[in-house]
Amino acid sequence: MTEKTILVNLQRCTGCWTCSLACKVGNKLPDDEFWLTVRTQGSGEGIDRPAGVWPNLRMSWTPVWSPKCVRCPSRLAEGEQPYCVYSCPNGALSIGELAAQREAELREKGFRIFKLPAWEGSAEDVVYASKG
Repeated sequence: MTEKTILVNLQRCTGCWTCSLACKVGNKLPDDEFWLTVRTQGSGEGIDRPAGVWPNLRMSWTPVWSPKCVRCPSRLAEGEQPYCVYSCPNGALSIGELAAQREAELREKGFRIFKLPAWEGSAEDVVYASKG
């Protein structure tokens, strides 16, 4: 894991889009540009529709970074976290040494650690942790 590797604990992500909006505002991106989006996994019948039937509903989210993501170099140079990591209200994101530490802890707890497949076209140095 590098100092710019972001770890996403998918068990903690609630699909709030705070990471994406923090990135957009902090990097002064135009209205139609996002370097980070949040994909909803549910029924496929609308953005926020869960899969399954009551009482066995389920839904999850996956933040996906664009290759345009630069990891907020000015913030890293000042010893601060990128906007996305800093702003996550659920502690789902970590970077650098903390990400490596959390990855080891999650592996011990039986989490699966993976990267998105190349065909996703996502940024490198993003790893995901999922239970089950």
